[in-house]
Amino acid sequence: QLQLVETGGGWVQPGEFLELSCKASAGTLEMLTIGWFRQAPGLEREEISCISHRSGSHTSYADSVKGRFTVSRDNTKSTAYLRMSSLRPDDTAIYYCAGAIRPPSQQCVPGSSYNYWGQGTQVTVSS
Repeated sequence: QLQLVETGGGWVQPGEFLELSCKASAGTLEMLTIGWFRQAPGLEREEISCISHRSGSHTSYADSVKGRFTVSRDNTKSTAYLRMSSLRPDDTAIYYCAGAIRPPSQQCVPGSSYNYWGQGTQVTVSS
């Protein structure tokens, strides 16, 4: 069964950076569109980034993270990444990666569903 496991969360001060990893079961990452989500206490889950399958030639970002976060993938390591820079207290949340198998024309369509979810990793930004 396909599984996703996030790592890399932690506590940082405002302005610092973190990189989250999302490792997929061996040999499965390449076929997956990967989305990154976060959920802060009391708020709805927010989709913050997406990277298309295979080479990851298409990426997208929510306005709240655009210019600060970068999504990437390394299929040889079966791992996707979310590098988060210039972190702010309002970035504090549980971060999730998710995967879906989609046709080429439907890669990063906002609001699309995902079939596979990681367990989440906590990111806390405070001084």
